[in-house]
Parts: sequence; C-alpha cells; structure tokens
Amino acid sequence: KSRVVPHGVSLSVGGARPLDREYLVRLKAVVDRLDPPWFTDHLCWTGIAGVDLHDLLPVPFTREAVTFIAERIRIVQDFVGRPFGIENASSYMTYAASQMPEWEFLAALAEKADCGILLDCNNVYVSARNHRFDAEQYIDQVPADRVLQMHLAGHTDKGTYLLDTHSDHVCADVWSRSRRAVRRVGAVSTLVEWDEEIPEWSVLEAEAARARQMRSETL
Repeated sequence: KSRVVPHGVSLSVGGARPLDREYLVRLKAVVDRLDPPWFTDHLCWTGIAGVDLHDLLPVPFTREAVTFIAERIRIVQDFVGRPFGIENASSYMTYAASQMPEWEFLAALAEKADCGILLDCNNVYVSARNHRFDAEQYIDQVPADRVLQMHLAGHTDKGTYLLDTHSDHVCADVWSRSRRAVRRVGAVSTLVEWDEEIPEWSVLEAEAARARQMRSETL
C-alpha cells in the first residue's frame, strides 16, 4: 500500500509570532484525509510582522530556543493528532548567540518535544560546507531512534558557498554521508528531491533506484 506523507514549508515553527491557527486547521484536514504515519516540516522561521518571506530561515541554537520551539512542536503535534518530524534545513548564516552545534540542538529539540527527525543528508552537507563543520560528526550525533525519514537532493556550488537548489543529481559526497546515515538509522523511508531543472522521468527513476540500491547494499 502506497502512503502519502505531507511535508510542509510554511509552519514556521521556529518563528516568534503565534502559530497560524487557520493554517493548522487546514493542515489537520489534509492529514486526516491522507491518514499518514507522520507529517513533517522544517526547523526554521519563514516571516515576521505578518510578512511571509518565502524562505526557510535559520534559528539560533540556544537553550531558550529549544524550550520555545519544543513547546510549539508539542502544540502542533497535539492539534494535528499525528507524530511530527522536524527537518534540518540548509543555512547560509549563523547567530553569534548560538550556544551549541546544530546537531546537538536538533537532538535536544526532538527529545524535549518528543517528536521525530527528518534527516536531510544534502542539507547537512550544504550547511557543513557553508559553515565549516564536520558533516559526518553531525550524522553520528543525530539520535538514530528519532529519525523517521531521510531526504537526498542535489545542490549548486556557487564557489564561496553551496546553494540548496534541488536541481541536480545527488553528488558523491552526499551519497557517502547518506550511507553513513543509513548504517545508523536503518531502513527508513527515503525521498530524493528534485524541484528545479527537472529532467525526464527516466532520470528521476534512476536516481530513486540508486537510493534503494544504496540502502540495500549498506544494510
């Protein structure tokens, strides 16, 4: 039986403004109709003062933010009535106020909110290159029992930074980190994202087949 798992970009669970009740009502209606095992969105904020910036903006990695965002996740999870998974987003800036690395923040957040993690291996790699941290250390520190799903994607090398464009094949370095993640988390659901410069179906099908083969060879 095929399952459709809703994945959002507009929850803004890391934002300072109150959660959008109307959005939550619509989200719950979709989730109830699809009857998925879980639903997901990003660790980010998306706007301020009523203006949606249409981007996934990073949060400061502080203890106060863990408490604040975890409470918002609990509200969302309880309202929708299904397990929720938070995804690590690609980032291009950091905060001077941050008190811990992203992987420690993500683990603490999942524990305090009692939610799952959507581990995006491409986002780990992009952020690691952009901020010069160790992508393998990130993957090794994510709590394996919290990971509900994995994402893979292509990105664009802009020279001084990587941009998460979802417009190309998964690169060799991301495949390598994905294998490392599979060894830790096991045979979880995996999605290959390709949103821009979309090729013909046979190319997409081959990329998905490679993900399946990688998982079967790794486990």
